[in-house]
Amino acid sequence: MHSLFSQPLPTYTQLLAALEQACNEFRDSLDTRRVSNPNVCLEARTLGDQPAGFEAFSQIFNDEIAPQLSASNGGRYWGFVTGGANPVATYADWLVTLYNQNVSKGGDSVASQVERQAIKWLTELFELPAMFEGVMTTGATAANVLGAMTARQEAGLRQGIDVAKVGCKDLDCTVFAATPHASMVKALGLAGLGQETWVQIAREPGTEAMDTRDLARKLSECYSPGKIVIASAATVTGTDYDDLVLVAQLCRQHKAWLHVDGAFGIFERLLTGPNGKTQGIELADSITLDCHKWLNVPYDCGVFLTRHPHTLFATCNVDAPYLANSEEAFPFMSLGIENSRRFRALPVWATLLAYGKQGIKAQIQRNVTQAATLANWIDASPAYELVKACELNVVVFSASAAHAHDTEALLAQLNESGQVFMTPGRWQGSPVIRCAFSNWRTEQRDVELAISELSRLAN
Repeated sequence: MHSLFSQPLPTYTQLLAALEQACNEFRDSLDTRRVSNPNVCLEARTLGDQPAGFEAFSQIFNDEIAPQLSASNGGRYWGFVTGGANPVATYADWLVTLYNQNVSKGGDSVASQVERQAIKWLTELFELPAMFEGVMTTGATAANVLGAMTARQEAGLRQGIDVAKVGCKDLDCTVFAATPHASMVKALGLAGLGQETWVQIAREPGTEAMDTRDLARKLSECYSPGKIVIASAATVTGTDYDDLVLVAQLCRQHKAWLHVDGAFGIFERLLTGPNGKTQGIELADSITLDCHKWLNVPYDCGVFLTRHPHTLFATCNVDAPYLANSEEAFPFMSLGIENSRRFRALPVWATLLAYGKQGIKAQIQRNVTQAATLANWIDASPAYELVKACELNVVVFSASAAHAHDTEALLAQLNESGQVFMTPGRWQGSPVIRCAFSNWRTEQRDVELAISELSRLAN
């Protein structure tokens, strides 16, 4: 019998039986368990000298931890933009753990080829040019970090500076943005470009979308040899889209790198095609998207795409004898942040294969219809105000000025009930409630339950 520190290991038969029980109990509880748990407590324990074994872990997890975890995988968790893990992707993710591949470089398994095929399928799903290549990341934040660093590398090359090798000391680079996501601001800081030094571009009135006239003016007034424009394909609160065609034209005119954060907004392309709100995203130098949002694969899985893979390689590659690669293609460890990389491409590959473009499109449309149903009810309710028209999957609303309700207190009460979960936001300087539909499990009855809760709170 195999052992670890003299403690007998559970057999796969025991593990699979425990996993089956946990899966069934969790699935059966999704309709009744609290969607969120604001008041949680974990018993203080000291690390024991002797091994406690699998049974001790299993008991503590089942009795103390599992009951206090959120139902974020269920159909009524509408905070942030959180997708659920679809059944095929869940199974594929179990296989990822079982096989435990390190997709750092090729030569020892097919895992790297699976990731390349998954990325190719994503470009086909979104009708992007075949020249786009990239890498699976831990999420949109890591993808935005790669966007900032690759753009920084390109800005340096135009000034005769290899930033990855010698740093930013002599780099002259200016970043422009209108409504960057918080992860993008974080990425600018991590890339050494500064969280507070980017140039604010005006927004179109009543929206979070970039005013392209102001962008044109500020690009013309900028004398930095390195320029980076951060655009949005759906801002996080208003789901507004920048005019990417005009933005791309201005970037070409002023030799600026265009990075588009399309974490969840790029999925709109499945509904209206390449001439819809994302028109022009195919002209970007780099794109961020998130698979653990609207593709409904497990955390953590984002994607960074670029039409300049050689620049990405120059940004991330470090030579070392033991890291030699025999493949002609760039190894993924030289295209991303991590050297050691989980086989996170498999759930994406499995989802694209199993559900196909039409299946994924149908799920996107269901969520958009559900958001419209809630938005229409709020718009008609005297107790609430729809502060912005719902154009995709995010409903932004507040307590009506005619009612003596505080929006932030109302949200706290709504989440405290445990029936649904929504998150706060700000619109035009005022607090709002933000409800994002992106889970494959969400059904019409979930929307009706939310309407019932909102009605109860209003009364």
